[in-house]
Amino acid sequence: MSNVMLRLENVDKFYGPINVGVHAVKNVSMEVAKGDIIALLGSSGCGKTSTLRMVAGFESTSRGKIHLAGREVQNLRPVLRNVAMAFEGYSLYPTVTIRENIAFALKSTNLSASRVAEKVKEISDMLEISDILDRSPTSISGGQQQRASLARALIREADLYLLDEPMGQLEPQLRTLLRGRIKHFIKERGQTAILVTHDQTEANALGDKIAVMEDGEMQQYASPAIIKEKPANLFTGTFVGEPPMNVFPATATLAESNVHLQLDGGLSLSYPKSKFSEGVRKKLVETKHVIVGVRPYAVKRGVNGAQATVVANQWLGDQSHIAANFANSTIVLVEHDRAVVNEGEKIGIELEPSDLHIFDPKSGHALSHGQDIA
Repeated sequence: MSNVMLRLENVDKFYGPINVGVHAVKNVSMEVAKGDIIALLGSSGCGKTSTLRMVAGFESTSRGKIHLAGREVQNLRPVLRNVAMAFEGYSLYPTVTIRENIAFALKSTNLSASRVAEKVKEISDMLEISDILDRSPTSISGGQQQRASLARALIREADLYLLDEPMGQLEPQLRTLLRGRIKHFIKERGQTAILVTHDQTEANALGDKIAVMEDGEMQQYASPAIIKEKPANLFTGTFVGEPPMNVFPATATLAESNVHLQLDGGLSLSYPKSKFSEGVRKKLVETKHVIVGVRPYAVKRGVNGAQATVVANQWLGDQSHIAANFANSTIVLVEHDRAVVNEGEKIGIELEPSDLHIFDPKSGHALSHGQDIA
């Protein structure tokens, strides 16, 4: 038996006539294994909610196929897909209580009234809404309505759970608490879920895999660790990560024993040729003009490093974020101890070749990552 719960094959969505209207989702293909939690991550308008709604059946596909639990479902009505969805807009029934809204999802089951009450209590306790069960949706806050909508979706027995910005209205402390609870709840029951979010912390905390989307296209679909360590392209490299990846245009040249990366402002990074694999050296020679990226956590200060001038130093309670003028641009480095450096101070910047990400500036595709280097 296949372990794939959901498969999208070359799915397109046009709002308006095909090839003429707004192309919101472009040739998206992905597989979701049973029991996995997938985060669709991207900025507003990138196509992630349209993708989710096509899976649910609330939007039609313009092209492509959707297979769910072994069935081709793109032409089935939502009610026939066995999908549970928590809407960003909540969609609670305003004339009944929160308790009745949540229990309504179990109306078609053969569960006894006592068992329904048990399940409602369990999910309500988990989501911290037990104290509002007898109130109407119009009398509670947006965050409470969001949790009630989430409870109504998660309480069901479904093949797939679709969660559209499930915690967007919650304060940070509650959001942090519920992330762990929701993941445990889903994993303990072997449920399969897709959540839409623009919050990369949420995507990393909940997702077994992250699908990064931009301009309707799937930029990368991989585990959080792979996306961080081996971003497929410049967009993913700079979009995922906080603070964002530092990037600098560079010209690559090979000498007899060294690899030189010439940055703007006359700054040159020179490394022994042995630090780069033969395949990476070949790519550098072929491409020549590249983009060099390095994550702030990998930037180190050292007396022998390339010179930079500090422009800001922020202590965030558990780490220092230092910004400095470097190669006619700004480089940001993160240190876990409180850094004592002042604006205008000169510091040395050390970049290890094993921490560099190198991209083709024309296509944006990754040419190499530190892990690829010999």
